Amino acid sequence: MNTTRPRPGVSGVASADRVLTVLTAFRVGDAALSLAELASRTGLIKSTIMRLVVSLEKYGLVTRLADGNYILASEVVRLNAVYQDSHDVGRHIMPRLHQLTEESGETASYYVRHGAYRLCQYRVNSPHRLRLHLQPGDMRPMDKAAGALALQTPYEVAKAGITPYYSCGATDPHASSLALPIYDAQEELLGAIVISGPANRLSLERAETLYEVLRKAADELTRSLGGKPLYGTGATTKSRKG
Repeated sequence: MNTTRPRPGVSGVASADRVLTVLTAFRVGDAALSLAELASRTGLIKSTIMRLVVSLEKYGLVTRLADGNYILASEVVRLNAVYQDSHDVGRHIMPRLHQLTEESGETASYYVRHGAYRLCQYRVNSPHRLRLHLQPGDMRPMDKAAGALALQTPYEVAKAGITPYYSCGATDPHASSLALPIYDAQEELLGAIVISGPANRLSLERAETLYEVLRKAADELTRSLGGKPLYGTGATTKSRKG
């Protein structure tokens, strides 16, 4: 996969575009980035990056380490806190994820669409020692996994009646998952609530026993976020595999 970003334009808001291109080059899991890595990811020349970093440092968004590498700085943490506080969906989502994990024994997650990827925004890990090792902030492809399929489901399709999506081996050959999409009061897709676990434990037969548990959690979350519950009645019993 080519991760090099398109080179920003040279007119209009090019300067702002370039600053944001450098800032968004940082990814989950990066401890620090060298100048060469930033150049590779952004498509910008090193001298341009060095000039842009001066502005980012001025506003506390990036820090240059003694070894010449760059890391995100404290202002990013503050902005994230502002974002979380303004949306504050975690207080609605986390109780449902804890409930799902307690009732299913598997990992429960909440994913949102992030461009060409799905982003794990919230997660409660299974108590089992054998489990999938993902964390909030991790991104996965929009493939045939249950969570990805749920994030591509229009409201009208869900309203007509769907069962949880189930997938096995779509992203990871050893992993299975089932998911349902979540919508707001304006019938806009917000995210997907997902149960996942090792394929040898979360088989289709096992997943089918969790359909009602997931439907209930999805309806409770939808109602909590101001939407109209969809899954309590009228759902078909045929499994939708991904």
